[in-house]
Amino acid sequence: MTEDHHDTVVVKDGGSSMGMILGIIAILIVLAGLWYFLMGPGASSTSTPNDINVNVELPSVAPAPDAS
Repeated sequence: MTEDHHDTVVVKDGGSSMGMILGIIAILIVLAGLWYFLMGPGASSTSTPNDINVNVELPSVAPAPDAS
């Protein structure tokens, strides 16, 4: 008696590539977070206030003399 063993190999290529899309989105979120904390508005951790004092000298206006 002869025994025939047949192995069936199914290769599935393609698909929705949802993993790649989620990976790219995750990388973009990580890069945005790094930018925010290293170079963006979240990077300034100084405790000194950012007050800017501007001294403007206004011209003194003498009151007009009375016409009487």
